[in-house]
Amino acid sequence: MEEIKRLEESALRLEPGFEEREELLKKVTDYSEEFLKKVYSLPAYNFNAGKGEGIYDFPIQDAPLDFSKVLDILKTNVDTPGLNPASRGHLGYIPGGGIFHSALGDFLADVTNRYAGVFFASPGAVRMENMLIRWMADFTGYPDTAAGSLTSGGSIANLMGIVTSRDAHNLKAKDFERSVVYVTSQVHHSVDKALRIAGLKECIQRIIPLDSSWRMKPGSLEEAIVKDKESGLNPWLIIASAGTTDTGAVDPLTEIGDIASKYKLWYHIDAAYGGFFNLCQSGRKALKGIETSDSVIMDPHKGLFIPYGSGAVIVKDRMKLLESHHYEANYMQDALSSTDELAPADLSPELSKHFRGLRLWLPLMTLGVKPFRDSLEEKIQLARYFHEKLAEIKGMARGPYPQLSVDTFRYIPEKGDANEFNRRLVHEIQHDERLFLSSTMLDGKFTLRLAVLSFRTHLDTIDEMLKIIKEKIRLISGS
Repeated sequence: MEEIKRLEESALRLEPGFEEREELLKKVTDYSEEFLKKVYSLPAYNFNAGKGEGIYDFPIQDAPLDFSKVLDILKTNVDTPGLNPASRGHLGYIPGGGIFHSALGDFLADVTNRYAGVFFASPGAVRMENMLIRWMADFTGYPDTAAGSLTSGGSIANLMGIVTSRDAHNLKAKDFERSVVYVTSQVHHSVDKALRIAGLKECIQRIIPLDSSWRMKPGSLEEAIVKDKESGLNPWLIIASAGTTDTGAVDPLTEIGDIASKYKLWYHIDAAYGGFFNLCQSGRKALKGIETSDSVIMDPHKGLFIPYGSGAVIVKDRMKLLESHHYEANYMQDALSSTDELAPADLSPELSKHFRGLRLWLPLMTLGVKPFRDSLEEKIQLARYFHEKLAEIKGMARGPYPQLSVDTFRYIPEKGDANEFNRRLVHEIQHDERLFLSSTMLDGKFTLRLAVLSFRTHLDTIDEMLKIIKEKIRLISGS
Protein backbone atom coordinates (compact mmCIF):
# COMPACT_ATOMS: atom_id res chain seq x y z
CA MET A 1 0.00 0.00 0.00
CA GLU A 2 2.84 2.39 0.78
CA GLU A 3 4.36 1.74 -2.65
CA ILE A 4 1.02 2.32 -4.40
CA LYS A 5 0.54 5.59 -2.51
CA ARG A 6 4.07 6.71 -3.38
CA LEU A 7 3.50 5.96 -7.04
CA GLU A 8 0.13 7.71 -6.94
CA GLU A 9 1.70 10.84 -5.49
CA SER A 10 4.16 10.97 -8.39
CA ALA A 11 1.54 10.06 -11.00
CA LEU A 12 -0.75 12.90 -9.83
CA ARG A 13 1.70 15.35 -11.37
CA LEU A 14 0.05 14.36 -14.65
CA GLU A 15 -3.16 16.05 -13.42
CA PRO A 16 -2.42 19.74 -12.81
CA GLY A 17 -4.90 21.70 -10.71
CA PHE A 18 -6.79 24.79 -11.81
CA GLU A 19 -4.11 27.31 -10.81
CA GLU A 20 -1.34 25.37 -12.54
CA ARG A 21 -3.48 24.93 -15.68
CA GLU A 22 -4.22 28.64 -15.68
CA GLU A 23 -0.52 29.46 -15.42
CA LEU A 24 0.45 27.02 -18.19
CA LEU A 25 -2.31 28.29 -20.47
CA LYS A 26 -1.24 31.89 -19.94
CA LYS A 27 2.34 31.09 -20.89
CA VAL A 28 1.23 29.18 -23.99
CA THR A 29 -1.19 31.95 -24.98
CA ASP A 30 1.50 34.59 -24.49
CA TYR A 31 3.89 32.54 -26.61
CA SER A 32 1.37 32.10 -29.43
CA GLU A 33 0.33 35.76 -29.30
CA GLU A 34 3.95 36.88 -29.57
CA PHE A 35 4.31 34.68 -32.65
CA LEU A 36 1.07 35.84 -34.27
CA LYS A 37 1.78 39.54 -33.64
CA LYS A 38 5.05 39.19 -35.57
CA VAL A 39 3.99 36.57 -38.13
CA TYR A 40 3.66 39.02 -41.05
CA SER A 41 7.18 40.31 -40.53
CA LEU A 42 8.98 37.08 -39.63
CA PRO A 43 11.35 35.60 -42.25
CA ALA A 44 9.76 33.13 -44.63
CA TYR A 45 12.94 31.07 -44.27
CA ASN A 46 15.55 31.62 -41.56
CA PHE A 47 19.00 30.49 -42.64
CA ASN A 48 20.77 32.26 -39.79
CA ALA A 49 19.30 30.66 -36.70
CA GLY A 50 21.17 27.36 -36.76
CA LYS A 51 19.54 24.06 -37.56
CA GLY A 52 17.87 23.19 -34.29
CA GLU A 53 20.84 21.21 -33.00
CA GLY A 54 20.40 22.78 -29.56
CA ILE A 55 17.43 20.49 -28.97
CA TYR A 56 19.92 17.71 -28.25
CA ASP A 57 21.31 19.67 -25.29
CA PHE A 58 18.13 18.80 -23.41
CA PRO A 59 17.65 15.02 -23.49
CA ILE A 60 14.51 13.34 -22.17
CA GLN A 61 15.09 12.56 -18.50
CA ASP A 62 13.36 11.96 -15.16
CA ALA A 63 13.84 15.48 -13.83
CA PRO A 64 11.43 18.15 -15.14
CA LEU A 65 12.39 21.49 -16.67
CA ASP A 66 10.77 24.81 -15.90
CA PHE A 67 7.96 25.39 -18.42
CA SER A 68 9.29 28.79 -19.45
CA LYS A 69 12.61 27.13 -20.24
CA VAL A 70 10.80 24.48 -22.29
CA LEU A 71 9.09 27.17 -24.37
CA ASP A 72 12.42 28.92 -24.88
CA ILE A 73 13.95 25.68 -26.18
CA LEU A 74 10.99 25.33 -28.54
CA LYS A 75 11.31 28.87 -29.85
CA THR A 76 15.07 28.72 -30.36
CA ASN A 77 15.35 25.28 -31.93
CA VAL A 78 12.01 24.60 -33.62
CA ASP A 79 9.98 27.72 -34.31
CA THR A 80 12.83 29.97 -35.50
CA PRO A 81 15.16 28.08 -37.90
CA GLY A 82 14.18 26.82 -41.35
CA LEU A 83 10.98 27.33 -43.32
CA ASN A 84 8.15 29.23 -41.67
CA PRO A 85 4.97 27.55 -43.01
CA ALA A 86 2.82 30.15 -41.23
CA SER A 87 4.39 32.98 -43.23
CA ARG A 88 2.51 35.07 -45.78
CA GLY A 89 5.68 34.73 -47.83
CA HIS A 90 5.61 30.94 -48.03
CA LEU A 91 5.17 30.76 -51.81
CA GLY A 92 7.10 27.56 -52.40
CA TYR A 93 6.02 23.90 -52.48
CA ILE A 94 2.29 23.82 -51.65
CA PRO A 95 1.83 25.92 -48.51
CA GLY A 96 0.04 24.35 -45.59
CA GLY A 97 -2.56 26.16 -43.51
CA GLY A 98 -2.76 26.78 -39.78
CA ILE A 99 -5.79 28.97 -39.10
CA PHE A 100 -6.30 29.89 -35.45
CA HIS A 101 -9.78 28.40 -35.16
CA SER A 102 -8.40 24.95 -36.03
CA ALA A 103 -5.89 25.24 -33.20
CA LEU A 104 -8.82 25.77 -30.86
CA GLY A 105 -10.48 22.69 -32.30
CA ASP A 106 -7.33 20.64 -31.71
CA PHE A 107 -7.09 21.96 -28.16
CA LEU A 108 -10.64 20.88 -27.39
CA ALA A 109 -10.16 17.52 -29.12
CA ASP A 110 -7.01 16.87 -27.09
CA VAL A 111 -8.47 17.92 -23.75
CA THR A 112 -11.71 15.95 -24.13
CA ASN A 113 -9.85 13.15 -25.95
CA ARG A 114 -12.90 11.79 -27.73
CA TYR A 115 -12.23 8.57 -29.64
CA ALA A 116 -13.63 9.04 -33.13
CA GLY A 117 -12.76 5.59 -34.45
CA VAL A 118 -15.98 3.69 -33.76
CA PHE A 119 -19.60 4.76 -33.38
CA PHE A 120 -20.05 2.98 -30.05
CA ALA A 121 -17.29 5.03 -28.43
CA SER A 122 -18.32 8.47 -29.67
CA PRO A 123 -21.38 8.54 -31.91
CA GLY A 124 -21.35 12.33 -32.17
CA ALA A 125 -17.70 12.45 -33.25
CA VAL A 126 -18.29 9.78 -35.91
CA ARG A 127 -21.36 11.62 -37.18
CA MET A 128 -19.33 14.85 -37.34
CA GLU A 129 -16.58 13.26 -39.43
CA ASN A 130 -19.10 11.52 -41.68
CA MET A 131 -20.91 14.83 -42.16
CA LEU A 132 -17.65 16.49 -43.22
CA ILE A 133 -16.97 13.69 -45.72
CA ARG A 134 -20.55 14.01 -47.04
CA TRP A 135 -20.03 17.76 -47.52
CA MET A 136 -16.83 17.11 -49.52
CA ALA A 137 -18.57 14.41 -51.56
CA ASP A 138 -21.42 16.78 -52.35
CA PHE A 139 -19.31 19.60 -53.77
CA THR A 140 -17.22 17.02 -55.63
CA GLY A 141 -20.38 15.77 -57.31
CA TYR A 142 -20.39 12.28 -55.79
CA PRO A 143 -23.71 10.47 -55.13
CA ASP A 144 -25.19 9.45 -51.77
CA THR A 145 -23.46 6.07 -52.08
CA ALA A 146 -20.07 7.70 -51.39
CA ALA A 147 -18.11 7.38 -48.17
CA GLY A 148 -14.64 8.28 -47.02
CA SER A 149 -12.29 9.00 -44.19
CA LEU A 150 -10.29 11.88 -42.78
CA THR A 151 -6.61 10.96 -42.94
CA SER A 152 -3.25 12.37 -41.91
CA GLY A 153 -2.69 13.66 -45.45
CA GLY A 154 -2.61 12.83 -49.13
CA SER A 155 -0.10 9.98 -48.86
CA ILE A 156 -2.33 7.81 -46.68
CA ALA A 157 -5.38 8.90 -48.67
CA ASN A 158 -3.73 7.80 -51.94
CA LEU A 159 -2.79 4.48 -50.33
CA MET A 160 -6.40 3.89 -49.29
CA GLY A 161 -7.72 4.75 -52.73
CA ILE A 162 -5.25 2.43 -54.43
CA VAL A 163 -5.92 -0.45 -52.02
CA THR A 164 -9.65 -0.02 -52.59
CA SER A 165 -9.19 -0.06 -56.37
CA ARG A 166 -6.98 -3.16 -56.13
CA ASP A 167 -9.62 -5.06 -54.18
CA ALA A 168 -12.51 -3.75 -56.29
CA HIS A 169 -10.83 -5.28 -59.35
CA ASN A 170 -10.09 -8.45 -57.37
CA LEU A 171 -6.39 -8.34 -58.18
CA LYS A 172 -4.33 -11.20 -56.78
CA ALA A 173 -0.57 -11.56 -56.56
CA LYS A 174 -0.56 -13.72 -59.68
CA ASP A 175 -2.15 -10.83 -61.62
CA PHE A 176 0.23 -8.03 -60.65
CA GLU A 177 2.91 -8.50 -63.32
CA ARG A 178 0.36 -8.16 -66.12
CA SER A 179 -1.79 -5.42 -64.56
CA VAL A 180 -1.25 -1.87 -65.78
CA VAL A 181 -1.47 1.49 -64.01
CA TYR A 182 -1.64 4.67 -66.11
CA VAL A 183 -0.05 7.86 -64.75
CA THR A 184 2.00 10.81 -65.99
CA SER A 185 5.48 12.00 -65.08
CA GLN A 186 3.78 14.72 -63.03
CA VAL A 187 2.01 12.31 -60.69
CA HIS A 188 2.87 12.86 -57.03
CA HIS A 189 5.58 10.60 -55.62
CA SER A 190 3.18 9.37 -52.92
CA VAL A 191 1.40 7.39 -55.65
CA ASP A 192 4.46 5.29 -56.43
CA LYS A 193 5.04 4.86 -52.71
CA ALA A 194 1.44 3.76 -52.19
CA LEU A 195 1.68 1.22 -55.00
CA ARG A 196 4.76 -0.30 -53.35
CA ILE A 197 3.23 -0.36 -49.87
CA ALA A 198 0.06 -1.94 -51.29
CA GLY A 199 2.20 -4.78 -52.69
CA LEU A 200 1.78 -3.60 -56.28
CA LYS A 201 5.41 -2.88 -57.09
CA GLU A 202 5.35 -5.50 -59.87
CA CYS A 203 2.51 -3.76 -61.70
CA ILE A 204 3.36 -2.14 -65.03
CA GLN A 205 3.33 1.64 -64.90
CA ARG A 206 2.60 3.41 -68.17
CA ILE A 207 3.80 7.02 -68.25
CA ILE A 208 1.32 8.83 -70.49
CA PRO A 209 2.70 11.82 -72.44
CA LEU A 210 1.86 15.40 -71.46
CA ASP A 211 0.65 18.30 -73.53
CA SER A 212 2.31 21.75 -73.54
CA SER A 213 0.45 22.62 -70.32
CA TRP A 214 1.77 19.56 -68.45
CA ARG A 215 -1.57 17.74 -68.65
CA MET A 216 -2.18 14.09 -69.53
CA LYS A 217 -3.01 13.51 -73.20
CA PRO A 218 -6.31 11.56 -73.32
CA GLY A 219 -5.65 10.30 -76.84
CA SER A 220 -2.31 8.82 -75.79
CA LEU A 221 -3.99 7.26 -72.76
CA GLU A 222 -6.60 5.50 -74.86
CA GLU A 223 -3.99 4.31 -77.35
CA ALA A 224 -1.96 2.79 -74.51
CA ILE A 225 -4.98 1.02 -73.02
CA VAL A 226 -6.02 -0.45 -76.38
CA LYS A 227 -2.48 -1.61 -77.10
CA ASP A 228 -2.16 -3.25 -73.68
CA LYS A 229 -5.48 -5.04 -74.04
CA GLU A 230 -4.43 -6.35 -77.45
CA SER A 231 -1.21 -7.60 -75.85
CA GLY A 232 -3.13 -9.64 -73.29
CA LEU A 233 -2.36 -7.34 -70.38
CA ASN A 234 -4.84 -6.18 -67.74
CA PRO A 235 -5.42 -2.39 -67.83
CA TRP A 236 -6.76 -1.65 -64.37
CA LEU A 237 -6.12 1.79 -62.90
CA ILE A 238 -5.87 5.38 -64.14
CA ILE A 239 -4.50 8.00 -61.76
CA ALA A 240 -5.08 11.60 -62.82
CA SER A 241 -4.08 14.82 -61.07
CA ALA A 242 -6.30 17.75 -60.17
CA GLY A 243 -3.51 20.18 -59.43
CA THR A 244 -0.02 18.75 -59.70
CA THR A 245 2.56 19.80 -57.15
CA ASP A 246 5.10 20.80 -59.80
CA THR A 247 3.01 23.00 -62.07
CA GLY A 248 -0.53 23.12 -60.66
CA ALA A 249 -1.83 21.43 -63.82
CA VAL A 250 -5.24 19.79 -63.90
CA ASP A 251 -5.51 16.80 -66.23
CA PRO A 252 -8.47 16.69 -68.68
CA LEU A 253 -10.70 15.04 -66.09
CA THR A 254 -13.85 14.58 -68.17
CA GLU A 255 -12.08 13.02 -71.15
CA ILE A 256 -10.12 10.69 -68.88
CA GLY A 257 -13.34 9.74 -67.09
CA ASP A 258 -14.97 8.83 -70.39
CA ILE A 259 -12.01 6.58 -71.25
CA ALA A 260 -12.05 4.92 -67.82
CA SER A 261 -15.76 4.19 -68.17
CA LYS A 262 -15.39 2.91 -71.74
CA TYR A 263 -12.70 0.38 -70.84
CA LYS A 264 -13.91 -0.29 -67.27
CA LEU A 265 -10.80 0.91 -65.42
CA TRP A 266 -10.82 2.31 -61.90
CA TYR A 267 -10.39 6.09 -62.06
CA HIS A 268 -8.58 7.69 -59.11
CA ILE A 269 -7.91 11.44 -58.90
CA ASP A 270 -5.19 12.93 -56.74
CA ALA A 271 -6.71 16.30 -55.82
CA ALA A 272 -4.71 16.71 -52.61
CA TYR A 273 -3.79 20.24 -53.66
CA GLY A 274 -6.65 21.15 -55.97
CA GLY A 275 -9.76 19.47 -54.62
CA PHE A 276 -11.10 22.28 -52.47
CA PHE A 277 -10.89 24.78 -55.33
CA ASN A 278 -14.20 23.18 -56.35
CA LEU A 279 -15.74 25.52 -53.78
CA CYS A 280 -15.01 28.62 -55.89
CA GLN A 281 -16.10 29.63 -59.38
CA SER A 282 -12.72 29.57 -61.15
CA GLY A 283 -11.82 26.31 -59.45
CA ARG A 284 -15.03 24.58 -60.52
CA LYS A 285 -14.26 25.40 -64.14
CA ALA A 286 -10.75 23.96 -63.84
CA LEU A 287 -11.96 20.80 -62.05
CA LYS A 288 -14.88 19.99 -64.34
CA GLY A 289 -15.16 16.20 -64.65
CA ILE A 290 -13.81 15.36 -61.19
CA GLU A 291 -17.19 13.77 -60.43
CA THR A 292 -16.55 11.06 -63.04
CA SER A 293 -13.87 9.45 -60.89
CA ASP A 294 -14.28 6.38 -58.66
CA SER A 295 -12.16 7.81 -55.86
CA VAL A 296 -10.63 11.14 -55.02
CA ILE A 297 -8.34 12.57 -52.35
CA MET A 298 -8.04 16.13 -51.07
CA ASP A 299 -6.12 17.80 -48.25
CA PRO A 300 -7.87 20.25 -45.89
CA HIS A 301 -4.41 21.26 -44.71
CA LYS A 302 -3.91 22.76 -48.16
CA GLY A 303 -7.14 24.09 -49.65
CA LEU A 304 -8.96 24.75 -46.37
CA PHE A 305 -5.91 26.21 -44.58
CA ILE A 306 -6.17 23.69 -41.72
CA PRO A 307 -2.98 22.68 -39.84
CA TYR A 308 -0.80 19.89 -41.23
CA GLY A 309 -2.05 16.38 -40.69
CA SER A 310 -5.41 16.79 -42.46
CA GLY A 311 -6.28 14.74 -45.54
CA ALA A 312 -9.33 12.98 -46.90
CA VAL A 313 -10.20 10.13 -49.25
CA ILE A 314 -13.67 9.67 -50.75
CA VAL A 315 -14.84 6.61 -52.69
CA LYS A 316 -17.98 6.77 -54.84
CA ASP A 317 -19.08 3.24 -53.84
CA ARG A 318 -18.87 3.08 -50.06
CA MET A 319 -19.05 -0.73 -50.06
CA LYS A 320 -15.76 -0.92 -51.96
CA LEU A 321 -14.02 1.16 -49.29
CA LEU A 322 -15.67 -0.85 -46.51
CA GLU A 323 -14.72 -4.21 -48.01
CA SER A 324 -11.05 -3.22 -48.12
CA HIS A 325 -10.76 -1.74 -44.64
CA HIS A 326 -13.31 -3.31 -42.26
CA TYR A 327 -12.12 -5.43 -39.36
CA GLU A 328 -13.31 -7.72 -36.59
CA ALA A 329 -11.81 -8.34 -33.16
CA ASN A 330 -13.17 -10.20 -30.15
CA TYR A 331 -12.33 -7.43 -27.71
CA MET A 332 -14.31 -4.98 -29.88
CA GLN A 333 -17.53 -7.03 -29.89
CA ASP A 334 -19.47 -4.35 -27.96
CA ALA A 335 -18.44 -1.66 -30.42
CA LEU A 336 -19.10 -3.79 -33.47
CA SER A 337 -22.67 -4.43 -32.33
CA SER A 338 -23.46 -0.75 -32.84
CA THR A 339 -23.92 -0.18 -36.56
CA ASP A 340 -25.91 3.07 -36.80
CA GLU A 341 -23.30 4.61 -39.09
CA LEU A 342 -20.16 3.56 -40.89
CA ALA A 343 -17.23 4.39 -38.64
CA PRO A 344 -13.72 5.56 -39.54
CA ALA A 345 -12.15 2.37 -38.16
CA ASP A 346 -14.12 0.37 -40.75
CA LEU A 347 -13.15 2.67 -43.61
CA SER A 348 -9.46 3.23 -42.88
CA PRO A 349 -6.26 1.39 -41.89
CA GLU A 350 -6.39 3.27 -38.59
CA LEU A 351 -8.04 2.06 -35.41
CA SER A 352 -6.57 4.50 -32.91
CA LYS A 353 -6.82 7.96 -34.45
CA HIS A 354 -6.86 11.63 -33.60
CA PHE A 355 -10.29 13.30 -33.60
CA ARG A 356 -9.39 15.17 -36.79
CA GLY A 357 -12.92 16.25 -37.54
CA LEU A 358 -13.04 18.91 -34.83
CA ARG A 359 -10.15 20.95 -36.28
CA LEU A 360 -12.17 21.18 -39.51
CA TRP A 361 -15.74 21.35 -38.20
CA LEU A 362 -15.15 24.14 -35.67
CA PRO A 363 -13.78 26.74 -38.15
CA LEU A 364 -16.37 25.84 -40.80
CA MET A 365 -19.17 26.27 -38.27
CA THR A 366 -17.69 29.40 -36.70
CA LEU A 367 -16.74 31.21 -39.91
CA GLY A 368 -19.02 29.67 -42.51
CA VAL A 369 -17.84 28.47 -45.92
CA LYS A 370 -17.83 31.88 -47.63
CA PRO A 371 -14.42 33.18 -46.39
CA PHE A 372 -12.83 29.90 -47.44
CA ARG A 373 -14.46 30.09 -50.87
CA ASP A 374 -13.43 33.72 -51.33
CA SER A 375 -9.87 33.05 -50.18
CA LEU A 376 -9.52 30.20 -52.68
CA GLU A 377 -10.79 32.40 -55.51
CA GLU A 378 -8.36 35.11 -54.35
CA LYS A 379 -5.40 32.71 -54.54
CA ILE A 380 -6.24 31.75 -58.14
CA GLN A 381 -6.56 35.39 -59.12
CA LEU A 382 -3.27 36.28 -57.39
CA ALA A 383 -1.41 33.55 -59.32
CA ARG A 384 -2.88 34.82 -62.58
CA TYR A 385 -2.03 38.41 -61.68
CA PHE A 386 1.55 37.34 -60.99
CA HIS A 387 1.67 35.50 -64.33
CA GLU A 388 0.51 38.59 -66.20
CA LYS A 389 2.94 40.90 -64.37
CA LEU A 390 5.87 38.62 -65.25
CA ALA A 391 5.31 39.55 -68.90
CA GLU A 392 6.53 43.05 -68.03
CA ILE A 393 9.98 41.71 -67.07
CA LYS A 394 12.24 41.56 -70.10
CA GLY A 395 13.80 38.12 -70.57
CA MET A 396 11.18 36.30 -68.47
CA ALA A 397 9.89 32.99 -69.91
CA ARG A 398 6.51 32.11 -68.45
CA GLY A 399 4.97 28.67 -68.12
CA PRO A 400 1.32 27.88 -68.89
CA TYR A 401 -1.40 30.22 -67.66
CA PRO A 402 -2.30 29.05 -64.13
CA GLN A 403 -5.30 26.75 -63.94
CA LEU A 404 -5.24 27.01 -60.14
CA SER A 405 -2.73 28.88 -57.97
CA VAL A 406 0.70 27.63 -59.09
CA ASP A 407 2.74 29.51 -61.70
CA THR A 408 6.04 28.40 -63.25
CA PHE A 409 8.64 30.67 -64.86
CA ARG A 410 12.35 31.11 -65.57
CA TYR A 411 14.57 33.98 -66.61
CA ILE A 412 16.55 33.78 -69.85
CA PRO A 413 19.71 35.89 -69.54
CA GLU A 414 21.22 37.63 -72.55
CA LYS A 415 24.34 35.52 -72.09
CA GLY A 416 25.43 32.55 -70.02
CA ASP A 417 23.68 29.36 -68.94
CA ALA A 418 20.00 29.87 -68.18
CA ASN A 419 19.81 26.95 -65.74
CA GLU A 420 22.71 28.29 -63.72
CA PHE A 421 21.21 31.79 -63.70
CA ASN A 422 17.90 30.49 -62.35
CA ARG A 423 19.64 28.35 -59.73
CA ARG A 424 21.31 31.47 -58.46
CA LEU A 425 18.08 33.46 -58.75
CA VAL A 426 16.10 31.12 -56.48
CA HIS A 427 19.10 30.93 -54.11
CA GLU A 428 19.22 34.71 -53.82
CA ILE A 429 15.46 34.96 -53.26
CA GLN A 430 15.47 32.28 -50.58
CA HIS A 431 18.48 33.67 -48.74
CA ASP A 432 16.95 37.13 -48.80
CA GLU A 433 14.56 35.46 -46.31
CA ARG A 434 11.65 37.89 -46.75
CA LEU A 435 9.71 35.59 -49.09
CA PHE A 436 10.21 32.00 -50.21
CA LEU A 437 10.03 30.46 -53.69
CA SER A 438 10.89 26.90 -54.69
CA SER A 439 12.14 25.37 -57.92
CA THR A 440 11.73 22.28 -60.07
CA MET A 441 13.10 20.69 -63.24
CA LEU A 442 10.79 20.63 -66.26
CA ASP A 443 12.16 18.94 -69.40
CA GLY A 444 15.68 19.54 -68.14
CA LYS A 445 15.04 23.25 -67.53
CA PHE A 446 15.64 24.68 -64.08
CA THR A 447 12.32 26.37 -63.36
CA LEU A 448 11.05 28.56 -60.55
CA ARG A 449 7.56 28.06 -59.16
CA LEU A 450 5.23 30.29 -57.21
CA ALA A 451 2.54 28.49 -55.18
CA VAL A 452 -0.10 30.80 -53.71
CA LEU A 453 -2.10 29.04 -51.01
CA SER A 454 -1.26 30.58 -47.65
CA PHE A 455 -4.35 32.23 -46.22
CA ARG A 456 -2.06 35.12 -45.21
CA THR A 457 -0.86 35.76 -48.77
CA HIS A 458 -2.54 38.76 -50.38
CA LEU A 459 -1.83 41.27 -53.16
CA ASP A 460 0.89 43.13 -51.24
CA THR A 461 2.89 39.88 -50.91
CA ILE A 462 2.71 39.16 -54.65
CA ASP A 463 3.78 42.72 -55.48
CA GLU A 464 6.68 42.36 -53.06
CA MET A 465 7.72 39.08 -54.70
CA LEU A 466 7.72 40.73 -58.13
CA LYS A 467 9.88 43.53 -56.73
CA ILE A 468 12.34 41.05 -55.18
CA ILE A 469 12.59 39.06 -58.42
CA LYS A 470 13.52 42.22 -60.33
CA GLU A 471 16.07 43.17 -57.65
CA LYS A 472 17.76 39.78 -57.76
CA ILE A 473 17.85 39.67 -61.57
CA ARG A 474 19.65 43.03 -61.55
CA LEU A 475 22.01 41.80 -58.83
CA ILE A 476 22.97 38.63 -60.71
CA SER A 477 23.18 40.40 -64.05
CA GLY A 478 25.43 43.06 -62.58
CA SER A 479 23.24 45.83 -63.93
